[in-house]
Amino acid sequence: MGMLYDNNATGFETNLASRHRRGKFWHYIYTGSTGLGIVALALLLLNILNSAFGYAAVQNKIEREELAINGYSIEVLHKDDLVYILESNIPGGVFRRLASEKPFEARSRAEVYELVIEWVVEPDVVHTWSLVESLTQKRRIQAEMATLYPEAELQFISWLDGDFLTVPQSSTAEKAGVRTALLGSLLVIIITILFAFPLGVGAAIYLQEYADARKRINQFIQTNINNLAGVPSIIYGILGLAIFVRALEPLTSGALFGIEADRTTANGRTILSAGLTLGVLILPLVIINAQEAIKAVPNSLRLASYGLGGTRWQTVWHHILPGALPGILTGAILSISRAVGETAPLVVIGASTFITADPEGPFSKFTVLPIQIYQWTSRPQAEFRNIAAAAILVLLFLLLTLNAAAILLRNRYSKRL
Repeated sequence: MGMLYDNNATGFETNLASRHRRGKFWHYIYTGSTGLGIVALALLLLNILNSAFGYAAVQNKIEREELAINGYSIEVLHKDDLVYILESNIPGGVFRRLASEKPFEARSRAEVYELVIEWVVEPDVVHTWSLVESLTQKRRIQAEMATLYPEAELQFISWLDGDFLTVPQSSTAEKAGVRTALLGSLLVIIITILFAFPLGVGAAIYLQEYADARKRINQFIQTNINNLAGVPSIIYGILGLAIFVRALEPLTSGALFGIEADRTTANGRTILSAGLTLGVLILPLVIINAQEAIKAVPNSLRLASYGLGGTRWQTVWHHILPGALPGILTGAILSISRAVGETAPLVVIGASTFITADPEGPFSKFTVLPIQIYQWTSRPQAEFRNIAAAAILVLLFLLLTLNAAAILLRNRYSKRL
């Protein structure tokens, strides 16, 4: 017996040491992969920041000194003098359009000054340098300026600023902004959430709490939901084009309600079509994640509710859903993250690549941030890549804001359990 005990003890110690070695090996693998992922994300963010900030050679069409009146520079001139300069140096049609948009009497001096800079001085970025070059090679940049751009002014530019968020698209990088695309992204994602979240959670409740998993029809539905979660997004774009843009054109264009304001949206290529298409795209993900969250609720809660005389719906509404809600919101975060960055389905259903009019509702034509970024990166001018990097930062901020809101809701309901 003693010999047998010793043999078993020796074997146990050998197996224990082997398990410890395997555990350390996989620990190093997981730690290394996590570190590699963090480094990759840091390099990606650094690359974006490297393009969004830095020195630029700015050359004016008309120097500010040439616009001085009686020796007074435009920085100190009265608003009436600035209006006179504007009227004297731009085409009459442009001046009348600016006046029709907002009368000069109603504009502040600062607003008129900005118009003079934009339309008369017309600063043009002729060359840019990255943030790393700007911080480490300033002397070389100054030498290049003196040799290649002697008439230009060296300025440190942040392509991401307040004006970038509040002005619409433009054919000139220095004047372009993301207001239209940002509003379009917000409206599209709101419609997506309103469509996919309640429908997905409702489907998950039915499949998990009401449907008989042994029936073939329910097994068929479950299998297809799992398969749809892996379908390429371009397929959903084709589906949205066939159903929401063409088949449901009277609804998605607004003609059914008599509120069609723009004839160009009569073909159904609107924010509503985009939101419904992305809603269908993330619907399988919402259903699967909600099902897993409902499965995780202890069965004892169901039995306790039934034992006290609760109906199935009362059990679901008062016990299962509150317990599953944190997990459901976690799945919603992942789904929203995918929807915010999607481009292919929206290209198929007709998102605009150049649009300056802000969307006024679900029946407006639209563009979104990912498409705006793609359109800018495909332009040959280097300045458009700089504003594309700034737009990426805006998109990341929007995504993190939406995710933070969902996480706060999840944590709030988790504390109630």
